[in-house]
Amino acid sequence: MDEDLNTLGLLDEDEIDLDEAALSLALLDHPDTDLAPYRELIDAIEARLEIVGGDTETPAERADALAEVLNGEFGFTGDADSYDDPANADLIRVIDRRRGLPVSLSILWVAVARRLGWQAAALDVPGHVLVLIGEQADPVIVDPFAGGARVGAERLSALVAEYAQDGRAVTHVAAMPNRAVLVRLLQNQASRAEQAGKGRRALTLYTRMTTMAPAFVHAWWERARLELVDGEVAAARASLGAILEVTRDAPLRQRVAQMLEALPPE
Repeated sequence: MDEDLNTLGLLDEDEIDLDEAALSLALLDHPDTDLAPYRELIDAIEARLEIVGGDTETPAERADALAEVLNGEFGFTGDADSYDDPANADLIRVIDRRRGLPVSLSILWVAVARRLGWQAAALDVPGHVLVLIGEQADPVIVDPFAGGARVGAERLSALVAEYAQDGRAVTHVAAMPNRAVLVRLLQNQASRAEQAGKGRRALTLYTRMTTMAPAFVHAWWERARLELVDGEVAAARASLGAILEVTRDAPLRQRVAQMLEALPPE
């Protein structure tokens, strides 16, 4: 399974199948689980979507078909009652429970839409993940956490305003590359693990992130921080050094250099 994680880190963006990658990540925590039934369920969702929406042409029609199948027929929706349950960011458990976080549900929506050749992407909104259906020039935005409810300009602006930081409005939202979606999935698990006092578990998850997405600086930074908490100075030094290899951001490089200089001798 570690080989699968390493392979995922080497894939190009367009080679990543979101559903298969997310199942592989979940399998790391369920090594004895047979993925065949989960793959078969996603295949069944695809087959139903082909029947329900195979003749659709507009983004709105396709969004309606996705909602009818994923939410209406298969029952996938957001877990508002136990939002912080780690199971909500684990695709195996999400499929078992038909409940999940915005990012895990978005993975299913985007994956099955793409199987039919539809344009679909996970949309990064501060504090939330939505799904963009159709071309960027004339898309439809939906909220899988809310069963596929349509998100218009007013609702989108409200979401952005709600999570704006430092008193400044967020000026745009963006479609996430595949690898960024998977990082977001693991980040949800890592933050919840640390909030629960499970630092070692969080470190394991950040290590998975750096293996799968070595160019994502934040994961290296958090990994180094937790390694220092555990007294693993050599490991933290290596993680900070990795940041210098993947970023050209001058202020960040200076900060990392200062941290490296301040580390105690090994």
